[in-house]
Amino acid sequence: MKAVLSAAAAALLLSLAACSQASVPETAETPPPYSQAEIDGSLAPSPATVAMRWEWLNPAINAFTFRNTHQVFAYRNVAAPETPRDLPRGDALAMPAAALQGQQVDYATWADATFTNAFLVLKDGKVVFEDYRNRMRADTPHIGFSMTKTITAMLVGQALERGEIASLDDPVSKYVPALAAGAYGAATIRNVLEMRSGADIEERYDFGENPSLAAQIHEAAIVRNERRFADFAVGIGQRSEPGARFNYATLDTAVLGWVLEEATGAKLEDLMESRIWQPLGAEYAGHFLADGPVGEGRALNGMGFNASLRDWARLGQLMLDNGLAGAVRVLPEGWVAQMTAMKPTGQQMPGYGLQTWQVDSEPGAFAAVGLAGQFIYVHPASRTVIVKLSYHPPVEPEWLVPAELAYFAAIANLR
Repeated sequence: MKAVLSAAAAALLLSLAACSQASVPETAETPPPYSQAEIDGSLAPSPATVAMRWEWLNPAINAFTFRNTHQVFAYRNVAAPETPRDLPRGDALAMPAAALQGQQVDYATWADATFTNAFLVLKDGKVVFEDYRNRMRADTPHIGFSMTKTITAMLVGQALERGEIASLDDPVSKYVPALAAGAYGAATIRNVLEMRSGADIEERYDFGENPSLAAQIHEAAIVRNERRFADFAVGIGQRSEPGARFNYATLDTAVLGWVLEEATGAKLEDLMESRIWQPLGAEYAGHFLADGPVGEGRALNGMGFNASLRDWARLGQLMLDNGLAGAVRVLPEGWVAQMTAMKPTGQQMPGYGLQTWQVDSEPGAFAAVGLAGQFIYVHPASRTVIVKLSYHPPVEPEWLVPAELAYFAAIANLR
C-alpha cells in the first residue's frame, strides 16, 4: 500500500512540476536550454577521454578525428535555421591540372597528396565543384581550427555597429577589467584584432617536461577543461608595445571572445547562432568546442568552430558579397573591407588584417586559414570562393601549403 501511495505522490509531484514549468513561457530573450548531449559532453573528462583528446592531431587518424570533435570534446551547439539559404549549382567546372613537386597531376592525385577531406568551389555564388573524401558527407561537421578567428572578427564588427563596443581603439580592459594588469591592459581591441597585442606568448606547442605557455593552455583548457582559455591572458607579461609587432597568438582571439561576452551580455555560441548562422541561412548545425562545462566554460572562439563544407563556403560567400547573405545584411557595410585591409607580417603568408590573412600575391584575395590545411580562399576579382578541409600532418612538408595556394589561384584564374 505504501508503495502505491508513494508512486501516486511521485506522479502528482511530477504533474505539478510540469504545470509549473508550463506556466512560465519561454521568452525570445531566453536562450534555449543546453541539450543533454552538450551537458554530457561537458562532464569532467575521464582518463580515457583525455587520452583520446591528445590523439586528435595524430596523422594516422586525423582524417577521422577532425570530423568527429563533438564525440570527444566539450562543445556548444549552433543551430541552423529551419530553411537554409539556397546555394545553387552552376555549370560543372573542369578542374585544372595542378603542379605538385615539379609534376603536373590531375585533381584527384593533388587532393590525395594534399591530405584533402573535402573541397568546394563557388563561382558567382554557385557551386561548380564539390568533392567529399574519407567518408566525409555533405552534412559532416569538420573543424575549422583558426578559421574560427575570422568568425570572431565578424562578431566584433556586429558588436561595434550595435554600440555594444564603442570603439576599436578602446582598451580591452574597458570591457574586461580583469585584464587591466599585464600586457593586455595597454592593448586596444584593434591591436588584438591585428595580432599586435604585445603579449608575451609564442604560438609554439612544445609539450613534455618544460611545456611552452601555448602548450600549457592547450592541455589545461582544451584537453582537460580545467581552466578557461582566456584566463591565461590575465597578468601576462609584455614582449613589445601594443601595435608595434605582428605576433600570431590564439590567446589574442580568446581575449576578443571574452570582450564580446562582456560587451554583449551573451554567450559566444548564442551570438554566433542569432547574428551569423541563422541570418546566413546555414544548411546544418555547427558547433564550437568549449573549455569547460556548460554554464562555466566558454566557446573556443580562436580555434574551435565546426561546420559542414557548404556552410564554410557560405561564410566565404558572405565575405565576398561584403557582408550580405542574399538580400540580408549580416555584417555591417564596409566591415569586410576593414577585415581585409592587410598589414605586412614578415612571414610566409605576407599580410594580416583583422583575424584574416593575405596568403598570396593575387590582387585583393584573402583567406580564413586554420591549422592542418583548413582554408576559405576568397578571390574577389574572379568572384571565386574555395574551401578546402584537410588533415595535414602536424609537421607539414615545406612544399604542401605553397602547392595548395598555387592551385587555389589557378582555379580562380580559369577562363
